[in-house]
Amino acid sequence: MNILKTLIAVAILAAPLAAQRPDSISGRITTIPNTVDTTLKPPISPRRAFFYSFLAPGYSQTRLGRHKAAAAFMLVEAISIGMLHESAADAHEARRFVDDSIVQSYQGTAATIQDPRFTSREIRSRDAHVEDWAALLVANHLFAGADAFVAAHLWDVPVKLGLRMTPRGTALTASLRR
Repeated sequence: MNILKTLIAVAILAAPLAAQRPDSISGRITTIPNTVDTTLKPPISPRRAFFYSFLAPGYSQTRLGRHKAAAAFMLVEAISIGMLHESAADAHEARRFVDDSIVQSYQGTAATIQDPRFTSREIRSRDAHVEDWAALLVANHLFAGADAFVAAHLWDVPVKLGLRMTPRGTALTASLRR
């Protein structure tokens, strides 16, 4: 019975089907000239990458596919802004209470007064903290812009970096494929 089914299937497949038509373009195949531009362009120009990342650290790194670098620049930005705000609040509090004195206790009609909590020394210290966080914020913008500028120039270079343990210690490895 199986042999009969197989013979019927072969006979049906061997017979020409009416719905098939002969190939109409077999003799007219031509090659299409290569009009694709072989020069690769970065997703963003180096100058524009610097400008955008200088204004918003991490933006150009994201456009160039460097998401870890973008996250690092954004993290430094967020921490710097938060700490700048906290330091400015501390400096404001120190200036506000610079010469205030606190009464510790009363003995009869005499009061024992504690020295002022903040002096000009503490104010200078807190102002220096504000300047330090502002400097880190500006440096983060400059480094993000410079990193984006270089990354836009090297965006198509396939580099593989890694760390390898050797008997002498840790080694940094780099391989460049062309």
